[in-house]
Amino acid sequence: QADLVETGGGLVQTGGSLRLSCTSSGRAFNDVAMGWFRQAPGAEREFVAGISYTGGIQSYADHVKGRFTISRDKTKNLLKLQMYNLNVEDTAVYYCAASNILTPPPRSEGDYQFWGQGTQVTVSS
Repeated sequence: QADLVETGGGLVQTGGSLRLSCTSSGRAFNDVAMGWFRQAPGAEREFVAGISYTGGIQSYADHVKGRFTISRDKTKNLLKLQMYNLNVEDTAVYYCAASNILTPPPRSEGDYQFWGQGTQVTVSS
């Protein structure tokens, strides 16, 4: 059973928007950095965005900077990824992850110990 649960994936046209959410299935992860990763078909899983345990520091991959926004709501134990201006290259399974590191949010997959099962995002042309 995954530690985290993602929701909000789906099918959207190029230029459209989606918002992904992530919550924990057991313990809360309000006291650690969290992040979003994605894996396209035939590709390795890659970093998308990360946020520090306070929410005050965000980090983005270059190819999503300016289009995606990561945020967290500690009162609801919720991590979000707002995605705008989506393109077909954004098609992937998106994973939520939590790290034992507090800050800054790590960008390496190996620095995250807890993972969700992923949610599919498909962008059509």
